[in-house]
Amino acid sequence: MKIRIKFAKYGVMKFIGHLDTMRFFQKAVRRAEIDVKYSEGFSPHQIMSFAAPLGVGIESFGEYMDIELCSMTSPEDIMHALNQVMVDGIEILSVTVLPDHAKNAMASVAAASYRLCMKEGGFPVDDLAGKIRDFYEQDTIPYTRETKKSVIELDLKQGIYEIDADSDGTIRMLVNASSSGNIKPSMVFEKFCLFAGVEIPSSACQVVRLETYADLAGEGAVHRFVPLSEMC
Repeated sequence: MKIRIKFAKYGVMKFIGHLDTMRFFQKAVRRAEIDVKYSEGFSPHQIMSFAAPLGVGIESFGEYMDIELCSMTSPEDIMHALNQVMVDGIEILSVTVLPDHAKNAMASVAAASYRLCMKEGGFPVDDLAGKIRDFYEQDTIPYTRETKKSVIELDLKQGIYEIDADSDGTIRMLVNASSSGNIKPSMVFEKFCLFAGVEIPSSACQVVRLETYADLAGEGAVHRFVPLSEMC
């Protein structure tokens, strides 16, 4: 039996990395006395998989993990038991039972939505919405990413599905979050600042992941994004 857990991560917990978050949930599952299924072999471990890893310093209200259970009473009982052992900054938002044929959370990720806002004040850009629109209407948005072994040239335009600005000066975007074309919001923010002619350190901007999506469209069809929680 597989279940999908949606959780939020915020406050001081945004500074906890992905591996430590995994270890935290392994301990939390044991403390909550969840009848989790373990792998076989000499070093058994809980059968658990997370969706797209969250960068350090980013808050989120759309994180997902799948776990396999040997038995359970109800999703509501699992959610309550886990929330009883959570720390400040991590909250279980929903628990749903997955059909047997469902792909795991990691393999399902296609896109993610984000909100970006200044930690103090607003973006120092006149007509932010207009600048965002002009930025997105470019034919290409080239980006150079350097790794330890190579230099990769990307066109961010291909991975930005939506981007706009709210009246309160908040930037929102929907970007590719798949393993084959992952676009980080920091990359888009960096290129936008260059386009707008402003210098804003990334540390001055708070990034929040709002939701993580799967794409239910067929090959070659228009994207049909749905939250991972709605695939159940």
